[in-house]
Amino acid sequence: MKKVKLKTLMIAASLCSSFAFTAPSYAVEIISAENPQAILNIAKGFGSAKLKKDSTGDPLIVGRIEGTKYTISFYGCSNGKNCKDILFNAAWEGKKISLEKINKWNRDKRFGKAYIDKDNTINLEMAVNLRYGVTEENLEDTFEWWKHIMKEFEREVLEK
Repeated sequence: MKKVKLKTLMIAASLCSSFAFTAPSYAVEIISAENPQAILNIAKGFGSAKLKKDSTGDPLIVGRIEGTKYTISFYGCSNGKNCKDILFNAAWEGKKISLEKINKWNRDKRFGKAYIDKDNTINLEMAVNLRYGVTEENLEDTFEWWKHIMKEFEREVLEK
């Protein structure tokens, strides 16, 4: 009888100790392009931002970071919902820069694609895949990158 009790006690102690060292799990919110409001909330942490609709009815965020206007377009949407990814864009009208400067930026920089469109507007874009979602911290970091890229582009390309 003592052997059975001792064995049971050892099993119980073993189970209890394994639970004592189990790390708690916390729910982490995953943000995807299916939730424009969550993306807007993060955008507002970096400056002014409003949620609108583009010409096809898809979500469009229009905002400003440190005085620079930008948009976030949503792609892969179905009837304005269930979007898959986003595209940050900033545009500067009335500025004249050479294709050589644009090409140098695109050649030397890892993030932020630049081009001059048919109306001679200078554009800077950054595509972000959100198909399976990212954490809030990851998306905040993406906004930090976008802010840095815009400021660096203004300083290195537009102001030189």
